[in-house]
Amino acid sequence: MKGVRLGDLMASAPVVIGLIIIVIVFQSLNSTFLNPFNLVNLLLQIAALGVLATGVTLVLMLGEIDLSIGSVSGVAAAILLVTNVRDERAAWIAVAFAVLAGALIGLIQGSIFTKVGVPSFIVTLAGLLTWQGVQLRILGKQGTINLPPNGPLVELAQFRFLPHNGAIALAALIPLLLLGLQLWNRQRRVKAGLEVGPIWWPVVVAAVLLVLLELIVMKLYQDRGIPWTFVFMVAIVAIVDWMLRHTRYGRQIFAVGGNIEAARRAGINVNWIRISVFTLCSTLAAVGGIIAAMRLGFANQQSGGGETLINAIAAAVIGGTSLFGGRTRRFAPLLGALVIGTIANGLELLSLSSDVRLIVTGVVLLAAVVIDALVQRNRTIHGR
Repeated sequence: MKGVRLGDLMASAPVVIGLIIIVIVFQSLNSTFLNPFNLVNLLLQIAALGVLATGVTLVLMLGEIDLSIGSVSGVAAAILLVTNVRDERAAWIAVAFAVLAGALIGLIQGSIFTKVGVPSFIVTLAGLLTWQGVQLRILGKQGTINLPPNGPLVELAQFRFLPHNGAIALAALIPLLLLGLQLWNRQRRVKAGLEVGPIWWPVVVAAVLLVLLELIVMKLYQDRGIPWTFVFMVAIVAIVDWMLRHTRYGRQIFAVGGNIEAARRAGINVNWIRISVFTLCSTLAAVGGIIAAMRLGFANQQSGGGETLINAIAAAVIGGTSLFGGRTRRFAPLLGALVIGTIANGLELLSLSSDVRLIVTGVVLLAAVVIDALVQRNRTIHGR
């Protein structure tokens, strides 16, 4: 297993810097933006988006697209509510049914794309329409179903937060863990006779990160603190990031996205990779839909609609996932979700209409894609 390389972390610096600039701008326009209450609400709002963006990242890694994730999240929300409320099944059974439905949808779409050869754009566009219809059928004439306000699902999503001491410990553990992996990787490179950077640099980065995270924790716990749903989202992003970079399966996804013919000649089961990635994407879309329904306390005909699809794709791309396949930055879905969520939250505080939010998000997305295209062209010119 390879360690976390400093270069991988520094590659995300432009996104982090952009996020800081966005925060400064909104704080200067509205002094309540960095209010602890608003920051906690921001974390609650982006939990579902981050999970959806993680699934999109996997598909984009193949150089493909999944336009059905919004509809899949809506179907999952509908199944959750109907099973838990109308059929009076236990919450965990309702969640299991919804997640399994998402996995089945992904398996079907991935199989059609892979085995039949229909382009992913067409398959998932058809899925977008089909699953919207299924969602309406599941909800029935009632249209809107509310979760019990005192039920475990609403309780977990709206009122459960990481204990303060646990948040402090976690904020200290993350940079220390990254530092340990850095030093371990450095030692391996020294033993292999490879060039290494100065040992003080990762220590400085870890120290800065430690101070920054502890300050954020102090700020958040002036209000309710860190939501468990946000912790869950970060855990999913971290697990998928580790899988991509440190497992054989993850390396095969990079290989298929980078050059499918070379991957096939290297003995990689391309069909299996494609089907499994689309299955994972829809499964995560279902999980995102469940989290969104839990936070809102209801599901209706609009669940998974509106800007859900666009925001998820934008978060993945802005975070650093290439539309050309085979490349993504570390923790891209998390960073992208923070950018998209911050923009939406800040514009809402300024009482600007949805058209302005769409324009700003579109411009930011276009800028990210243009930068990605320029990087891709530069790599092609230099044969990398």
